[in-house]
Amino acid sequence: MSIWEKQIGGKHYKKMKIQPSEFVHKNNMLFAEGNIIKYVCRHPFKDGKQDLLKAMHYCEMIIERDYPEKKEKKSITKIDLKGRLQEIKEKKETWIEGYKKWKAKENV
Repeated sequence: MSIWEKQIGGKHYKKMKIQPSEFVHKNNMLFAEGNIIKYVCRHPFKDGKQDLLKAMHYCEMIIERDYPEKKEKKSITKIDLKGRLQEIKEKKETWIEGYKKWKAKENV
């Protein structure tokens, strides 16, 4: 007997020409995709609407995993940009200036 002909608990997969687990395995599908196949195939024989809701839940998981929403970029006005550039210029020091500050602190 092939492992794919065996079912532990229930007979809902035995009614199918190919078990969902065999299909998922032979197509190298990921866990969530495999569960969608399983729940859609068994819904008429086992848990009905609940199985379809589970399949939908796994679809939502895949969408979130594979197609995350991109964060909106905050638009920067020219005024904001000028202000930020000015701040950067004011804070920027040469390495020599930084070295002199460090040396001054060391000698205190």
